[in-house]
Amino acid sequence: MATTRHAHTVWEGNLIEGKGVVSLDSSGIGEYPVSWPARSEQANGRTSPEELIAAAHSSCFSMALSHGLAGAGTPPTKLETKADVTFQPGTGITGIHLTVQGTVPGLDEADFVKAAEDAKANCPVSQALSGTTITLTASLA
Repeated sequence: MATTRHAHTVWEGNLIEGKGVVSLDSSGIGEYPVSWPARSEQANGRTSPEELIAAAHSSCFSMALSHGLAGAGTPPTKLETKADVTFQPGTGITGIHLTVQGTVPGLDEADFVKAAEDAKANCPVSQALSGTTITLTASLA
């Protein structure tokens, strides 16, 4: 069954001096301030599209990797995934780097890296972001 999730943003003012609030409507878990300086300089308590993409990518990748490992008979005890989304003003998103460290009983490093590469290639967020370079560092804890 297909699902659709919803979020919306209310923006006031111009790009440089303006500000907005992004609301996560489907979950109802919050509203988050967003601004150009938070995107192109320091966050200073505000979020950015890139941070939201990083959150989406790290969680989707973790789910895909967990599913793949469990399907291969080696379910993980723990996966810690970090996504770094690089934004260059005037150019856009120039790359995403995923770093994952896993605790997976009965699995060696080479097989973990192979499973992580598969999850990187096949998680739905990676596929949606295929227009940018996605790199990966994977290791066992």
